[in-house]
Amino acid sequence: MNILIINHYAGSPAMGMEFRPYYFAKQWVENGHSVTILAADNSHLRKAKVVIKNKIEEEIIDGIKYVWVKTPAYSGNGISRILNMLTFALRIRFNAKKFSKRYSPDAVIASSTYIADNYVAKKISKLTGAKYIYEVHDLWPLSLIEVGGMSERNPVIALMQRGENFAYKNCDAVVSLLPKTQEHMKAHGLDLSKWYYIPNGVVIEDWENPEEIPAELKEVIDNYKKENKFIVGYAGTMGISNSLDTLVDAAKILKDNDEIVFMFVGYGNEKENLKNRAEGLKNISFHEAIPKKAIPNLLKDMDVLCVGAVKSDLYRFGVSPNKMIDYMIAGKPIVQYIESGYDIIKLSETGLSIETENPQALADAILEVKQMNPGQLEKIKANGLKFVMENHEYKLLSERYIEIMKK
Repeated sequence: MNILIINHYAGSPAMGMEFRPYYFAKQWVENGHSVTILAADNSHLRKAKVVIKNKIEEEIIDGIKYVWVKTPAYSGNGISRILNMLTFALRIRFNAKKFSKRYSPDAVIASSTYIADNYVAKKISKLTGAKYIYEVHDLWPLSLIEVGGMSERNPVIALMQRGENFAYKNCDAVVSLLPKTQEHMKAHGLDLSKWYYIPNGVVIEDWENPEEIPAELKEVIDNYKKENKFIVGYAGTMGISNSLDTLVDAAKILKDNDEIVFMFVGYGNEKENLKNRAEGLKNISFHEAIPKKAIPNLLKDMDVLCVGAVKSDLYRFGVSPNKMIDYMIAGKPIVQYIESGYDIIKLSETGLSIETENPQALADAILEVKQMNPGQLEKIKANGLKFVMENHEYKLLSERYIEIMKK
């Protein structure tokens, strides 16, 4: 089967997020399928920049054909980013016939976070007879309305709503990363017989042969271990939506407990603000992002792992953060401060789930985990592995995806 994925931000383990298109593509290639990924050269999610000279260039990464589309550089969420998205969407639409002829897909997946690539996915599917699948990461434009405070009457929102309705009406299938989106999609025109849930996953092999973490970071952890510190860890993107100010404030509450330290590993728009918020605290350290394949060696040295989100009605549809799956496979207790319609921590029995934006509740939960006995910790470890293998292993998820394409 020839599979074409359109994902503006697609990356790889070497260059950085986002990883989902890569891991599905890699599994499909290993199973004898041909996979092409259309992606923009400029993405704020990648730590390594893609450099191309022409408007469109091809590159083979681990057997996957990446087609890089030249777009303007951008920063933040202003006009420059909108121009970047429009350039990508228009450029791939202008080249739809060329892509159709060159890659001849049997299935085309519109997988960018935003909606615009659905139009070109439909066009390519019409030209080639391919199945057209809309992969939904976030609900747009609802996210901009409920989180961004934009009016439903805003012309941009109206345009995006038209795009969402178009996708639900014209696609052959919807693959949702969120588990509770059925009623929203039905209200906007989706036949629910086309709805499927395929969450983010994990590659078990990455955990069997992980890379070493950078020496400087390893030295910090080793020193903490020598001092018998209880390490509270966060590894991932540091953005506003992650509510990491709550974690910093929990560290403030526990600043006089000299047995507990907090480690933040990653990058993101909020990192400098978090550093400023933590100024003067001796129980917090901030570190640069590390290669994805070194994450297992980092997480295994943590004593508890935290993941959170700001309060939002949008989370009634559920959440699917990659880091949650990594935390589970690491076998460490998790403290989740996300108010969601799908509580994965309670479901998997892998830690504690508390209300969000409550530093005192978070500090109390960390202390509760610290008091857990070896039997409790071993049970959490076993639960995490079982849940991941049954629900989030990429080999299993990739097979489910292929079955959807064949229907």
